[in-house]
Amino acid sequence: MSDLRTTLVQCDLRWEDPDANCEMLEELLGNLGAAETDLIVLPEMFATGFTMNSREMAEPMAQSSTVAWLRQQAESRGCVVTGSVAIEDNGSCYNRLIWARPDGSITHYDKRHLFRMAGEHERYGAGDQRVIVELKGFRLLLSVCYDLRFPVWMRQHPGQEEHFEYDVLLCVANWPAPRRQPWRTLLAARAIENLAYVIGVNRVGEDAKGLAYAGDSMLLDFKGEPIVDRPRDQAFLHTVTLERQLLEDFRDKFPAWRDADDFEVSL
Repeated sequence: MSDLRTTLVQCDLRWEDPDANCEMLEELLGNLGAAETDLIVLPEMFATGFTMNSREMAEPMAQSSTVAWLRQQAESRGCVVTGSVAIEDNGSCYNRLIWARPDGSITHYDKRHLFRMAGEHERYGAGDQRVIVELKGFRLLLSVCYDLRFPVWMRQHPGQEEHFEYDVLLCVANWPAPRRQPWRTLLAARAIENLAYVIGVNRVGEDAKGLAYAGDSMLLDFKGEPIVDRPRDQAFLHTVTLERQLLEDFRDKFPAWRDADDFEVSL
């Protein structure tokens, strides 16, 4: 079984300045590539910060310089690079998580749950599809920030042949410091209830609206125990290996999925 080397990138962001953020991230990543990692995870709206100025800042999908940058980074580094971007597509704006592969192909997930307390639901369209991608034999469910509060959307839907839909839940965020305890608690809860690894990457610093971000980027195992849990308020880049055999052994030893309730998600 293959393991999955994952790099969490926690950083401050320049407000509404995609060029500066891409330049900063490229310098931060240095020569990191396929020799060291399989997956690089950037925060939510890493090019702009959590902007509600969608009319001016959302980039057309087909001509997006930030999406092109993600593709270039994935190709040159030989690993997957992912993070969310404000995107305009077919007349609507989306908080879109881009999954860029080394071969130049991409998959995307549009944030389903929009943060109404900031008016996100008035400035962006909601996604209507759960998206699961594969990397080195791991299946990853993609999500963005506020999605984390809605367990039904993220709940495993075991099939008759496959006991698990996914092995890793990935959540990128701009989660403010005053709500850091819910962030940490919800990451652990999603890991425990889904018997899956959870990757949560948040930002640090302060945005143009005066909101502070504590970071608290974490990687938790299938028991909700932190593998990576960095001190708050610090930028960092950390690579860790997700071990497939440990996951399989625990799922066999503790088959809580056998007692799960059947349900359907109504979109």
